[in-house]
Amino acid sequence: MAKVELIMPKMGESIIEATILNWVKKEGDEVSTDETILEIATDKVDSEIPSPVDGKISKIFFEEDEVVEIGKVIALIETEGDEDVQPSPSVKEESTDSEPAPAEEKPEKQPEPKKAPATASAPSRTEAPTSTSDRFYSPLVRNIAAKEGISQQELDRVPGTGKDGRVTKKDILAYIEKGRPQVQTAEKQQAQPSTNGMSTSAPTPEKSQPAKPTAPTHKPGDNVEIVEMDRMRKLIAEHMVRSKQTSAHVTSFVEADVTNMVNWRNSVKVEYQKKYGQKITFTPLFIEAVVKAIKDFPRINMSVDGDNLVIKKDLNIGMAAALPNGNLIVPVIHNADHFNLIGLTSKVNDLAGRARENQLKPEEIQGGTFTLTNVGTFGNVMGTPIINQPQVAIMATGAIRKKPAVLETAEGDVIAIRQMMYLSLSYDHRVVDGFLGGSFLRRVADYLEDFDTDRDI
Repeated sequence: MAKVELIMPKMGESIIEATILNWVKKEGDEVSTDETILEIATDKVDSEIPSPVDGKISKIFFEEDEVVEIGKVIALIETEGDEDVQPSPSVKEESTDSEPAPAEEKPEKQPEPKKAPATASAPSRTEAPTSTSDRFYSPLVRNIAAKEGISQQELDRVPGTGKDGRVTKKDILAYIEKGRPQVQTAEKQQAQPSTNGMSTSAPTPEKSQPAKPTAPTHKPGDNVEIVEMDRMRKLIAEHMVRSKQTSAHVTSFVEADVTNMVNWRNSVKVEYQKKYGQKITFTPLFIEAVVKAIKDFPRINMSVDGDNLVIKKDLNIGMAAALPNGNLIVPVIHNADHFNLIGLTSKVNDLAGRARENQLKPEEIQGGTFTLTNVGTFGNVMGTPIINQPQVAIMATGAIRKKPAVLETAEGDVIAIRQMMYLSLSYDHRVVDGFLGGSFLRRVADYLEDFDTDRDI
C-alpha cells in the first residue's frame, strides 16, 4: 500500500496558518478523489479540503480547532500501490516504520547548553531562542519570540493555552501586547533597594514594547451585552491593524458624472438578463474601468518586497463582498483583462453568490493585485478603505446620487440633474505618491464619465 500525504494548502499570500474546523472523514474511512475530507478556516474564507486520490484515511495528525501552519502534513491516505511516499520535511520521522510521526510530537531534547555569564546580553532578535526544557514550541512562536528579543527562559514562563499547555501564536501575541509581564516582574524585583538604600540591579534594558492600557471590563448588570468576536472577526481585526502599521495610508477623492453609464445600464438590463441569463450590476462596469486605468498606470498594480517594487503583470482584481454575518471576504477575478463585459458580469455574479453561501475555493481568494470595494451598496457616498496587504492600493465606489451639476454647452453653462458619485483611492504612500495615486483615480473616473451610450450588448 502506498501512502499519500495530505498537506495544509496555501490559502492566500498573507495566510501562514489555518484552523481545522471539522474532520468530515475519520481514520479508517474510505475516500474518493475530490471528496471532502475536512473543513478549514482562515480570516478570509472557510473552505473544504478534498481528497487528491482514492483511498483510505490511515492517519490524522491534528485535531479539530487546532491551528496548523501552511505546508504541514495533516493526514495520510493509503492507496493502491507498491511504494510509500517520502515523509514531508515538516513531519519528524521518529517511528521505525515508514509512517511519519504526528507533526505535534515533541522533538528530541537538545543537550543542556552551558550557562552564560551573568553579564551576557539578551538573545539576538534574528536568532530564535533554543529550548532548555521539554516544552514544545512551534517555529512560528519561536520566530515571534526572536523578533521581540524574548529569551528562552522568558518564553518558558509564558502561559500556554494550547494542547498540553503549549504556547500558541495567540498566547505569545497576547503576552507581548500586555507588555511582557514576566520582564516587568523581573525588573521590579531587580529595582528593589538594598539594605543600604542603593539599588543592587544593573541598568534596566529597554522594553521591546510598552504596556498597552486595557479597556474597562464590563460586568454583568452594567446594562450591556457582551459578545465575543468570532474567529473570522478576530483575524480580520488583526490584519486591519497590521495593514495600518505596514503601509502609510493616504486617500484621494474624485467626483464623477456617471449619467451615461447609469442610463445605458438602465436601458439594457432587462434585455441583457434575457439574452445572457445574468443580472448586470454596476460592479463589472467599475472593474472594466479599473482594468483600463491599470494598463495606463501599471505601477498601481504592485507590491513591496523589502526595498524592491514587485510590479505585477497579471491583473487580478479583488472585489470585497459582504457576508450575511457582517464579515467581509474578497474573492478575486484572475486575469480580469482577459474578460469582456459579459465575462466580467458572469464572474462577478458567480463569485458574489458563492461567497454568500461560503462556497468559494481557496484559489478564488488569493493572488489579488488590486482591490475594489463598493461602499455605495450600503448607501455610503464615500469611504476610506484599508489596503488589502500586500497590495498598495484599494478603490472604493460610493453611492450614485442625483445632484444638480454645471454642464458646459455650446450655448453656455447650464445646471442639470446628473447621476454623480464619489470615487476614493487609499494607497501606500511609501511607494505610491500623490501624482500616481491621483492620476490613476482620475483616469478611472474619466473612463466612467466617457461611457458609450450606444454600446451593444
